[in-house]
Formats: sequence, C-alpha cells, structure tokens
Amino acid sequence: MATAQETKMEQMAMKRDHYSMIINGERVDSTSGETFTTYNPATGEPLATVAKATTEDAERAVEAARNAFDYGKWKKFPVGKRSRTLNKIAGIMRSRFNELVELEVLNSGKTIAAAQGQVMQAIEDFEFYAGAIVGHKGEVNPVPGQFHNYTEKEPVGVCAQIIPWNYPMMMAAWKIAPAIAAGCSVIVKPASLTPLTALVMAEICTEAGVPEGVVNVLPGSGSEIGNFLVEHKGIDKVAFTGSTPIGKDIMGKASQTLKRVTLELGGKSPNIVFNDADLDAAVDGSLFGIFYNTGQSCEARSRMYIHEDIYDEFMEKFVAKTKRLALGNPMDKGTHIGSIISRDQVESIDGYVQSAKEDGATILAGGQEAKVEGFENGHWYEPTVIADVTHDMKAVKEEIFGPVVVAMKFSDEKEVLKLANDSEYGLGSAIWTKDHGKATRVANGIKAGIVMVNCPFSAFPGTPFGGYKQSGFGRELSTETLDLYTETKSILSYYGNRPLNPLGVE
Repeated sequence: MATAQETKMEQMAMKRDHYSMIINGERVDSTSGETFTTYNPATGEPLATVAKATTEDAERAVEAARNAFDYGKWKKFPVGKRSRTLNKIAGIMRSRFNELVELEVLNSGKTIAAAQGQVMQAIEDFEFYAGAIVGHKGEVNPVPGQFHNYTEKEPVGVCAQIIPWNYPMMMAAWKIAPAIAAGCSVIVKPASLTPLTALVMAEICTEAGVPEGVVNVLPGSGSEIGNFLVEHKGIDKVAFTGSTPIGKDIMGKASQTLKRVTLELGGKSPNIVFNDADLDAAVDGSLFGIFYNTGQSCEARSRMYIHEDIYDEFMEKFVAKTKRLALGNPMDKGTHIGSIISRDQVESIDGYVQSAKEDGATILAGGQEAKVEGFENGHWYEPTVIADVTHDMKAVKEEIFGPVVVAMKFSDEKEVLKLANDSEYGLGSAIWTKDHGKATRVANGIKAGIVMVNCPFSAFPGTPFGGYKQSGFGRELSTETLDLYTETKSILSYYGNRPLNPLGVE
C-alpha cells in the first residue's frame, strides 16, 4: 500500500512540458499563476514552462522548512537512518541516470560526456555524505579537576541554497547532500536558466523518504526570491555559488541577521607549464582545463603561463588541438564543446575577446561566435586562444566564463608565482612539472584553494572545493562541509562529591 508521501509525489517522466515548484513535499504552482519558459541553449527552442515563485510562495517554503526543522522528525532520525536515506536517493538517481543526463543536456546545452560525469558525481555526493555523516560527531575534551566536557554536533537549521546555471544538478547535490545529511532543512533557489534537474532532485528526495518540508525548491527571480531568502529571519544559513559581486551583496544582507554564509565565487585560475613538464600531457590537460564545460566553470584555468623555453612548441600543439575541437550536437558523444548558456553570455564573451584585440593581443584560434550546422538558432562560441597579452588587459584580469584562454611566457619560478598570484581571485590553479620539489614549492606559494599538479581534474567527492581572496570562503564537497551545516555545542558537567561554592559565600 502506498504511503501518503508516495501518493503526494508519484513518479513522473523527467521530461515534461511544465514543472512545478516543490514546497513541503508537494508539487505546487505559483500563487500568482505566473510561469516562465526555460530554453534549450543549443537550439534556442523552448523546453518547458516552470512555475515562477513569488515572495508569498517563498514565505510558504520558509514556513514549511522551519516547521520541518523545528517540529519534524528528520533531524531526530538516527544518523544511520539518515545515511540510508541518502543512499536511497543515490540509488534512485542511478536507476534513472540516462534520464537525468538527457534532461541536464537539454536544459544546459553541455555535452553528454560532461553531463554524464556531473550527474555521476551528484550521485556520488549523496553516497559520500551518507558515509561521512556517520563519523561526524562530537568529542570528549580533557578538563582539569572533577569536570567532564563533551561536544555535540547539531544541525544549523534552515538553509537557503542558491545555485548557478553552469552545473545545475551537480551544484544542487553539492548543497543538498551535506545539508540534509547534517539534519538541516533546505530551500533551493536554482538558476532561472537551468531549474529542471534541481526540481527533479527534490522529487527524488521525497521519493526516497526524506520527510515533507526538508527539501524545497523555488524557481524564480534571483533578485526577488534570492534576496527574500537571504534577508528572511527564518533562514539560519545561506550557501551561494555564483559571481563575486552578487556574493558580496549576499554577505552584506546576511550580516543583518548574522546568518552563517558559505560563498563559492568567481575565478581566474592560472595554469603553469614548466619547461620540464611532459609536454603532451600538459597540452591535453590544459585543453581540458579551459574548454571543459565550454569554459563555463568557476575554476577554469583561463590564464596559461608557459615557460619561454617551450612556449613555441607548446602553443603550436595547443592551438592545433584547439582547432580540432568539435562543436555540435550536445547529445553526440563525439562533441567536445557544447553551447553557451544564453545570447547574453555569448555577447559578454565576445566583448572580452574584442577588448583583447583592441588592446593589441593576437587571436591564435577562434575569436568569434560559432555557427553550428543544424543548431543555427542556438548559442555558440568558438574555442579561443589569445596570445601577446599583458597583465593589465581586461581579458587577463576578469573572469570571462566561456571557452577563452589567454597565454603568456615566463622565465623562472619566482616570476611565474608572482604572476599567478596577481589576481583578486584565488580558486583553482594547475602546475605541470616533473620536478616534485618545484611542484611542492609552487603549490605552497600559490594563493588558491585548489592546486592541481600534473592533473586537469579539480574535484572529487571528499576533496575540499573552495577559494581564497575574492573567490569566497568555506569548503564544499568534503567532510569539513558538514561543519558548515552544524553547530558545535559544548557541555560541561561537574562530577565531584563536594558542592561547588566558587564565590566562597557562607
């Protein structure tokens, strides 16, 4: 016999013409009746209508999440039961893997290869936190005298989680999995351009047995709904992934109610290739570092520093391979470069490229909007390599968020470390060298939260992800993320036989 919860959230096809928001374990439409249309960026065609949340809807979601946390049973579940539920979420996602991948490709325009890797990591995130939460507990601390001190980890409360459009499902998992593992309730605000897989993930959470009100999803305006949640007194924590300017605004607004804040913001990550590197490996890894996910990654290694001794040979190989990257149908496994998320983003990317040309830089590959046969109404940009740049150029200093890389020469370790750190950002970085000592010195000297040595990959479940400087603070994807969703309570007790009279009053 079906439970009431299963009746509320019967499984529906992932691909459908309309998506409702998720509040208190139910699919509900906007109180205003408003919807917005989400598009397939590869074709420019409408994909589905989505319920557009109002502040009244957001208030309902806060009330549902608040009630679920304050009076519900989720945070009181034995940790083993929460763990099993997270594993069940992962199991349902595995069973519907191909559907999730297809929906992610359609809504984001990314290649199927990229979507497969990201959906798989989303699944593994739930599995990781299912295990990590079991070992996340307090400790006993030595105290002088006849005192006993121990600590407990308690969930922080109701969390607003604002996720970006570039990794819709993976970022939703990065936020939801550790929060609910810790016993929190969440309200997810997905990007309006890519809300579909976050909505489906919430449905899967309910299907797996997460109680009503624990996972809520509000698609809608970031400036309206996002700000409403950030300023709401019923929200205890805000986790945001997105641009640095918006992150600063969120931090300021959250400070008015002293909310806990985690910010994963912009980047302009350096990619350093020394003259003793395995050249072919460095070329291939650097290619992935910038062009994976069509360059729409916060940790994209968009500044290449190549040792002067190998610069010409490296660039010849790198540019040749860049020109062989295939743009086309994102569902084709042979496609390397997917579409750009929107027309506005295409124009933003091109603005940076044109500014570099005006500043005297040389375009070695790409440099313009791409036309893809069969996808003429989609949003595309050619993989672009820019040389002859200086550090004061806009294209070198600012985050482009597209398939564009700038390349510069360097002569020694000290010089390149200074150049690498000459940025307001400090998210990712990569080093290519066969010299272990050099790799260690440079890794220690780079002011960035992530350092990749002879490796193009930046994140796996269990590895901390986050930045220095204006790339934000807090770490996701690791066991320490659980600390961001919990409070530590210290309990001190006296076990002596003689009553305490510290003031000595008789």
